[in-house]
Amino acid sequence: MQRILVVEDEPAILESVAYALKRDGYAVSGAGTIAEADTAVTGVDLVVLDLMLPDGSGFDFIGKLRRDGLSTPIIVLSSRDGEADRVAALETGADDYVTKPFSPREVVARVRAVLRRVGAQPDERAASTGELPLQLDDATRRASVSGNTLELTRVEFDLLGSLMESPGRVYTRAQLIDRVWGDGFAISDRTVDSHVKALRKKVTEAGGDAGVIETVRGVGYRVTDRPIGDQEP
Repeated sequence: MQRILVVEDEPAILESVAYALKRDGYAVSGAGTIAEADTAVTGVDLVVLDLMLPDGSGFDFIGKLRRDGLSTPIIVLSSRDGEADRVAALETGADDYVTKPFSPREVVARVRAVLRRVGAQPDERAASTGELPLQLDDATRRASVSGNTLELTRVEFDLLGSLMESPGRVYTRAQLIDRVWGDGFAISDRTVDSHVKALRKKVTEAGGDAGVIETVRGVGYRVTDRPIGDQEP
């Protein structure tokens, strides 16, 4: 589980951002000052940082981290939306810049994008499924099983892609709705289940094992390398 440090002195903002990140599967710690952040930053995968803090400037904190040789990605939160501030933050060593007011879901999306980018993840993702390798190519948006092409809809591809970001990890239906549909859609758990059922059918028709997409009762779904046969949502 990737660890995120949120540095924000406004408790309501800290709580909302932390809640959204935890809901997306991240481990989250918080800090209200630069001093607290300095002791908590070791070992985290990403920092979400407010620029205006009680004991100093976020700019100075970014500079210190970079001078210390810490390459941990940083996403800045700021009410200052001028181009000069954005440029200054990025040149100091920030990886992204989000202006207030913002949606916590936007911060989650930015976190996900930055972690993908700095992780230099390959375009092709694969989960070993015994004799039946399941693969996705993000660049071409093509999927296959046992070398046979899967003809997937946009939703089916994004659903499978979300599950394959971390093979073995269980994603709740709420997390999959957030990742695949996002805001503005009245999507129910039953809709997720129906798309999973259609996805499994296509995997089977292409020569794969439908059990590669495993139901975790009462929780959600995961891609597994130990298919156990037919699965039902």
